[in-house]
Amino acid sequence: MSNSGGPFLVHPDGQRKRTWAFVMTLCHSRHQYVEFVWDQTVATWLGCHRRAFEWFAGVPERVIIDNAKCAIIKACRFDPQVQRSYAECAEGYDFKIDPCPPHDPQKKGIVESGVKYVKRNFLATREFRDLADLNAQAQAWVLQEAGVRIHGTTRQQPMDLFALERALLKPLPPQAPDLGVWQCVTLHRDCHVKFDHKLYSAPFALVGKELWLRATDSCVALFGDYRLVATHARGQRPGQRITTPDHLPPKAQLFFARDRQWLNAQALQIGPYCQQVIDWLLSDRILERLRAAQGVIGLAKTYGAERLELACRRAMAHNSPYYRTVKTILSSNSDRLPMPEHSVAPTYAKARFARDAASLFTPDPHNPQQDLLH
Repeated sequence: MSNSGGPFLVHPDGQRKRTWAFVMTLCHSRHQYVEFVWDQTVATWLGCHRRAFEWFAGVPERVIIDNAKCAIIKACRFDPQVQRSYAECAEGYDFKIDPCPPHDPQKKGIVESGVKYVKRNFLATREFRDLADLNAQAQAWVLQEAGVRIHGTTRQQPMDLFALERALLKPLPPQAPDLGVWQCVTLHRDCHVKFDHKLYSAPFALVGKELWLRATDSCVALFGDYRLVATHARGQRPGQRITTPDHLPPKAQLFFARDRQWLNAQALQIGPYCQQVIDWLLSDRILERLRAAQGVIGLAKTYGAERLELACRRAMAHNSPYYRTVKTILSSNSDRLPMPEHSVAPTYAKARFARDAASLFTPDPHNPQQDLLH
């Protein structure tokens, strides 16, 4: 079995890219499975194996490979290191991995000759519209031409010999193994690891430590010290951040728990003027004022809801609905003073955009603390 370069085709992203040929050849019959793919990633390698075994309707006892990086981490004549994902695949389908010795092309034998035959007799004589057309033609070619030719070594047709060899293949498992890609990752300071251009959270106590990530088509699992520490549904778009709130530090959990919905609910309990201040802060189109809104609601813990409502009323009367303004009013006890005669009614539009016509006071918007005692 081997991977080899294929023709250049137009990728779905609009660019012309090289394809790669995955070729699995049975040693006795020389019957083949041929598939062209866009990359040589571990996930693609495992998927090709699954489809090849389903093509043959069985699993060989031993799979000889040519030390592809997606299968063998370190090639060695005596102690090759198998990629963890591929080892799991071999265990699931019950076959043995037999890497060819490095720098010894004579040992590759059938592996290399099968690839050369595909290049010379299939790719050299055809044209293809896209990857789907390429693979459709490859499967038809295997069944209608390569499979019925008189093989140069066996002097028989591969399909005829395959009818005998099929009985010697191991049966497919009753349920296809859940093939997963394993990767060693490090948990960053934001409590997330990066995999396939997506971010997944893990408990903050593991920040800076190496974890093992196992990804399937639908799930991503994280392991630390051989125990499962996090499970997520697999992300669907690049840059997607998938977070479990319990994985964050307590302060971060508290910050994210106090979202806009929570703030609006708290402001509703305190009073209409507090609602106006929170609404103004959260509706700012230029600056994100979520922390400021959280700070305003947090003042109720120190000064009480009644005083906070009075402070928000005075801040709205002066057209200065800022956290610093509300806090200054409370710390200076200005909320206990009587409201000026020109104060406005608690209507949002008036408080936010305009002063009462009778008002002679025009505060400086760049100085929210100006004349708070008026």
